[in-house]
Amino acid sequence: MIGFIVNPIAGMGGRVALKGTDGVLEEAIKRGAKPVTPDLARLFLKELRHYDMNVEFLTGPGPLGEDYLKEFEFKHEVIAHRDVGFREIHGVKVPDTTSEDTKRLAKEMIDKVDLIVFAGGDGTARDIAEVVDLKVPILGIPSGVKMFSGVFATSPEDAARVLVEFLRGKARIERRPVMDLDEDAYRRDEIRARKFYEVLTPVVETLVQGSKEAVRADEEEDLNALAEAVAEEILENDGIYFLGAGSTIKKIKDKLGIDGTLLGVDVIRVRNGEAELLVKDATEGDLLSFIKEKPKVVVTVIGGLNFLFGRGNQQFSPKVLRAIDKDDLIVVATPSKISSGIIRVYTGDKEVDEKFRGYLKVKISPWMEKLVKVI
Repeated sequence: MIGFIVNPIAGMGGRVALKGTDGVLEEAIKRGAKPVTPDLARLFLKELRHYDMNVEFLTGPGPLGEDYLKEFEFKHEVIAHRDVGFREIHGVKVPDTTSEDTKRLAKEMIDKVDLIVFAGGDGTARDIAEVVDLKVPILGIPSGVKMFSGVFATSPEDAARVLVEFLRGKARIERRPVMDLDEDAYRRDEIRARKFYEVLTPVVETLVQGSKEAVRADEEEDLNALAEAVAEEILENDGIYFLGAGSTIKKIKDKLGIDGTLLGVDVIRVRNGEAELLVKDATEGDLLSFIKEKPKVVVTVIGGLNFLFGRGNQQFSPKVLRAIDKDDLIVVATPSKISSGIIRVYTGDKEVDEKFRGYLKVKISPWMEKLVKVI
């Protein structure tokens, strides 16, 4: 028996420049957010259906899991802990689910399942880890905003493949950290993921991501030099730039002399050697409004996760990236961030993901670039 928990509102804050969804659902919807997790849960089940596996699920009522299993005709039992209703916020209909639903379902599943598969982000992972501890393995279908924890598959489809290998007895079980943003570090303009729990996770090579890693102390000086060099290059070329999230790009923003965000995407215009901040903490809609001006995109790789797009910068949606030329990407990273030799892109749109696959030049020092494979 496999546990299946869906947090149907996870990830809604990503494209509208909120750093998560917990506690800000109304604001996310006000900014135009739409549910994303249901479709990602469906991608997981659609992939799983391709395998001839006799799998039965234990799940929550309605949008907490039952609805999707019914849709794909998977055998399942429902923990009917309460009637789940819907509410309307600014004209958008959303389930009236909370973190307490996730915790209650996980608690009910502990002694009845071999694995809990959940769709959500780091907040959902924390809720489940708080309850299950090391009693039963957990595996995340990535559908949140950050997803710094080491419990997530690299994509919904890969989550299905990991489950298949787990059922075949071919996945190894590892202790993995459940991480979330360290708010004290964030206030110091640092992105640092703090470990809250340790859980068991089924791991299949290349199908499960690592966890967020900070910039190594011995690379800080090189990173400052790299940021200065990239800023100088930007100032020499007039135009619109989308500057991504992360401490590496924040250093570039500081060198450009703009008051940019740490965790958000900013839009600047460079003219005659000067940078002007046009939009701070831009949403997907803000980025789309500048697409016709052929912007360049400056981004970094998330250390430990190896993601370029798909973790923490969902403002770069498929709609935005479809209009960006691969040659207009400026990728900046310290050598340790690309030591695995690969970069990941997952937007949920196969055509867009394929567009960026192959090899990309990554600036790793003021005088050096490295070709890295994108998968």
